[in-house]
Amino acid sequence: MTPKVHVKSGDKVVVLSGKDKGKQGKILTVFPKESRVIVEGVNIVKRHTKPNRQNQQGGIIEKEAPINSSNVMLVCPRCNKPTRIAKKFLQDGQKVRQCKKCNEVIDK
Repeated sequence: MTPKVHVKSGDKVVVLSGKDKGKQGKILTVFPKESRVIVEGVNIVKRHTKPNRQNQQGGIIEKEAPINSSNVMLVCPRCNKPTRIAKKFLQDGQKVRQCKKCNEVIDK
């Protein structure tokens, strides 16, 4: 059984802890089995790479590394504040995420 992650790819989040505390970014990738996410512009690491077909020159490449999903909080698109989410069932049986601060449905 895979663990639940409260954010999805494409969500805007704010980082709660670590060296990038307070930074906002968009989620690029979610790894639910490891409970980790990759956030755009957060947790940048340097990788030394050899030249290959894709990267002719090689050298030092900066890219985002995964962080734990518990260290990020969803930013509501309507009220633009970091918020917890509530699960809500619509009348057609669809389960959606809802902002705890403004009660706006996040998933459309």
